Amino acid sequence: MGIKVYNPTSAGRRNSSVNDFAEVTAAKPERSLLQRIRRTGGRNAQGRITSRFRGGGARKLYRVVDFRRQMDGVPATVKAIEYDPNRTANIALLYYANGHKAYILAPKGLEVGAVVTNGKGSEPRVGNCMELKDIPLGLEVHAIELQPGRGAQLARSAGAVCQLMALEGDYATVVLRSGEMRRIPASCRATIGQVGNLDHQNVRWGKAGRLRHKGRRPHNRGTAMNPVAHPMGGGEGRTGGGRHPCSPTGKLAKGGKTRKPRQASDKLIIRRRKKARG
Repeated sequence: MGIKVYNPTSAGRRNSSVNDFAEVTAAKPERSLLQRIRRTGGRNAQGRITSRFRGGGARKLYRVVDFRRQMDGVPATVKAIEYDPNRTANIALLYYANGHKAYILAPKGLEVGAVVTNGKGSEPRVGNCMELKDIPLGLEVHAIELQPGRGAQLARSAGAVCQLMALEGDYATVVLRSGEMRRIPASCRATIGQVGNLDHQNVRWGKAGRLRHKGRRPHNRGTAMNPVAHPMGGGEGRTGGGRHPCSPTGKLAKGGKTRKPRQASDKLIIRRRKKARG
C-alpha cells in the first residue's frame, strides 16, 4: 500500500494525500456479510452527548468481521482484499471449504489465493489463527483475545502488532506496541502477522471536509465556551483556562490518570505502557 499525492489544483488538495489502494482487489463487498447500523451521533439513550465531535458523514454499511475464528479444521481461501470504511485496516474475504464466507482483518503479506486455517494443528503462517500456547515464541501476532471465546480485542487497527514473549503456566506474556507488557490466558486466540495498511498513518487529510465525510465534527476549545458549558470556559478576554486541560466533565486531558485504582486486570499487567513526553 502506497501514498498518492495529487497536483495542488486547490488549497485543500495542496496539502492532502490518499491511499493508492494497491492491495485492494474487489470494489464491491459481499452482500451477505453487510449490515445496516444506526449511527448515534455520539449520543446515548437519553439523547445526551457522551462522545463529542461525532455526527454526519457519508452513509456506509457495516462489514461483519469474524473476530472469533472458531471454524477449526476447515481451510479457507482468500477470495479478495477489500476496503472497509468502518476501520483503518483492510479486510480479507474468506471462502471456507464448507461453503461458509467470512471477513477477517487483512494482515501484511496476505494475498488473494492464499489458504488460511484456524485452531489446533494450524501452521504458524501469516493469517492463521490459533491459541497463544500453540504459537512459537517471538512471533508477531495481532487480533488477540483477552478472554477465551470472546473475540479479538487487542491489536486490530492498521499496522498494529504485538510480540509473544513467554509462556508460563496458564498465561502467555505479550508485549503491546505501546510498550505495555501483560499476561493473557494462553487459551486465548491470536492471528499470526501484522495488520496491513501500514501507510494509513501517513495520509494527510488536507481539508476539514474530508474529516466531515468520516463523521468527525469540528473540535472547539473549552476556553472559548461559557463557564456553564465547560470548566475552562468564561473569563474576560482570552484566558489560558486557569487550570490543567480537562474535559467538560472535569477529567484531565493531558497525563491525568483515568484508570480505576483497583482494576481487576491490574495483576495481569507486568509493565505499564510508555508515557509520551512533551
